[in-house]
This record gives sequence, C-alpha cells and structure tokens, in this order.
Amino acid sequence: MSTDTIFIKDVPKDDRPRERLIHVGPAALSNQELMAILIGSGTKGTSALSLANRVLAHFEGLSLFKDASITELTDIKGIGEAKAVSLLAALELSKRIHAFKVSDRYVIRSPEDGANFLMEEMRNLKQEHFVCLYLDTKNQVLHRQTIFIGSLNSSIVHPREVFKEAVKRSAASVVCAHNHPSGDPAPSNEDIQVTRRLFESGKVLGIELLDHIVIGDHKFISLKEKGYL
Repeated sequence: MSTDTIFIKDVPKDDRPRERLIHVGPAALSNQELMAILIGSGTKGTSALSLANRVLAHFEGLSLFKDASITELTDIKGIGEAKAVSLLAALELSKRIHAFKVSDRYVIRSPEDGANFLMEEMRNLKQEHFVCLYLDTKNQVLHRQTIFIGSLNSSIVHPREVFKEAVKRSAASVVCAHNHPSGDPAPSNEDIQVTRRLFESGKVLGIELLDHIVIGDHKFISLKEKGYL
C-alpha cells in the first residue's frame, strides 16, 4: 500500500496518530504523524496521513517547511486554506518558542520588584489570594501560581502545596505574596506564623523562601524586611 493510499480507518486504533500521542507522548511520533494531527482530517480519497506525507515531500522535509507560506501550502493538492492556516500557526508558535530567551523573564532583586510584579493584579481583589513566584538561580521568575483563595490560615497554606510546584519547576527559591482586601498591608499574627513555617520547610528542602510580601492598595510590606525571615 503506497503512502498516498493510507487511510486512518485502516490503521489499528491504538496506532493512529492522536491515540499514539496520548499513550506514548509527542516525542515518539514521526514528522508525518505530528503533521497529520495538525491537518486534522483528510479529503475525499486521501487521509490526513497521506496529506502530511505530501506536504513533507513537497518541502523535502522540515528544513524548507519552516519557511512555508500560505500560498505554497495551498498549492499542494488537498491542503486548503484552513489546513494551511493550522500548519502556519503551529510553525509560528514553534519559532516564538525557539526565539524565547531566558533573559526575557522578570527578575526579582528586591521586595519592590516582587510587589511591582503583583501589585496591579492583586491590590483590588475582594478575597485574599495566596500566590507564589518560583525563581531560578538568577532570581528570574519561572512560574507564578495561585496556591489558594481565602483567609490566610496555617492549616490551609500547607508547605506541601507551596513547595510541590517548586520541586516540579526545579526552582531555586520562592517568593510568596498575598493581598489584604482592606488595603492595609500590615501583617497579622497568622501571616507571620505562615511565613515562619514556610521558611523552615524551605530550609529542609533546600529551596529558600526569599520573602513573603503582603499587598495592600498601592502599598506593601515585606516580612523579610520586617525581620520575620
């Protein structure tokens, strides 16, 4: 059977591109299979796998395909505008990911940096949000995550939830923050207890809690500057 007469219905279900991606991951798929998923469906008499093969053959592989235009793609039999747009969108995302530089990440060098990063988003929230910023060894923000929403309580802000993401992201340190809907960032006794508990847990794990910032309305307090870390 030639590659131009491969039909998805003739392929065992577990060997179809989508199912294989789900079960074995995208890295295990061929270029043809990945492109077939992007193409989505075939045309009358031609499967998505066969169309993918046509595209790869037209561009002699991925090297020339990366510079494909919508006109070049729609010139290929079976590739209409919708399929071409899907392929070009995937190409553009790939280029942007490749061009992304670690230096583009926000760097936190001081409590002000942390507060500025979160202030506009958090100062008007009507409930308390407890947020963690996970940093690399250069204090660049790798990830931001809301751990929970509600009144701060040491039984709710469990170190396991805070540091689970740090381990997952291979973070070197963490900056925690939460807002006070009243607008007054003065820390409560509960804020201080939570901070100390997280700091001690971080020491055990080797992931430093750099600061716990309380966000008010256009003002903040750093518990590190207050001597609680």
